[in-house]
Amino acid sequence: MTVEDAHVVYSARTGGLFRSARVHALTGADLTVAPGETVGVVGESGCGKSTLARLLTGIERPARGTVTFRGRDLWAIPAAERRELVGTGVGMVFQDPATALNRRLPVRRVLRDPLDVHRRGTPAQRDARVRELMSLVGLPGRLADALPGQLSGGQRQRVAIARALALGPGLLVADEPTSALDVSVRAQILNLLLDLKERLGLAMVFVSHDIRTVRRMSDRVITMYLGRVVEEAPAADVTERARHPYTRALFSATPGLLDPIDPIPLVGPVPSAVTPPSGCPFRTRCWKADAACAASMPAFAATAEETPAMHRYRCHHPVGAHESTHDLVSQATSARERS
Repeated sequence: MTVEDAHVVYSARTGGLFRSARVHALTGADLTVAPGETVGVVGESGCGKSTLARLLTGIERPARGTVTFRGRDLWAIPAAERRELVGTGVGMVFQDPATALNRRLPVRRVLRDPLDVHRRGTPAQRDARVRELMSLVGLPGRLADALPGQLSGGQRQRVAIARALALGPGLLVADEPTSALDVSVRAQILNLLLDLKERLGLAMVFVSHDIRTVRRMSDRVITMYLGRVVEEAPAADVTERARHPYTRALFSATPGLLDPIDPIPLVGPVPSAVTPPSGCPFRTRCWKADAACAASMPAFAATAEETPAMHRYRCHHPVGAHESTHDLVSQATSARERS
């Protein structure tokens, strides 16, 4: 799956009955997901993570740019072909299983519906596939006739994962899949996703605001800010070797217990997506910002280190390769005191 220079703009009411504004949900977004890899997507609320997830599943159409899956541009083919291609090749796990599942249908029907819609196998084969899916996600067969409201939150999310896998997709898009669950259940669902990835050879896009979980789940991490991808780094590098100031600030907000530090201070709220700042959108909160940052959005630059995985970022004044989080806290604090 490849997303190239994707732009998504929404219309939103701004007060009066006939007044509307353009919300820039995505601006020039790029993403490539290789077979079998997990790409994590992090950023604050409203940064465009869920919009990117909807692009990948064909729910959202870009105003500009392309979304390519298995060599085909999703929005250059007939609607019926797109539904077949995405419906069978991409599975989606939504944030809240309580609203993602039809509360009037028993588990058996929820899992069989995709098989019926795409006419997979005979009726007996579809029933067998339902039993296989329940076993795959660790659900006992006795729950086949239960309604979603009779299940726990963790069981409902297992049903949602099973439904996403019903047609054997190669790519699974998980949009905040554990945020609606109790803390005690989250680890179980995360371990299930990791196990399914290995057993089925899935590629996965894992979207979450929980950046530590994203790092654990992913091979590569994408950082988004105000609709833009600002950094792409191997998961192993994203905590201490990220080059974009925003990525370092994000990860400093949840430090490890063995090295507790104050987070890197960011001044001010996230700018509006209706009237984004000129140049780099992060400049209004960045301690490194200057006139160059206001003048233009920098192009992607790659790290000089020789690493087997791509590490690129968009910043006029990137964090030094050997600057520690302690150094950045001191820099940001000093800049705030001078302003």
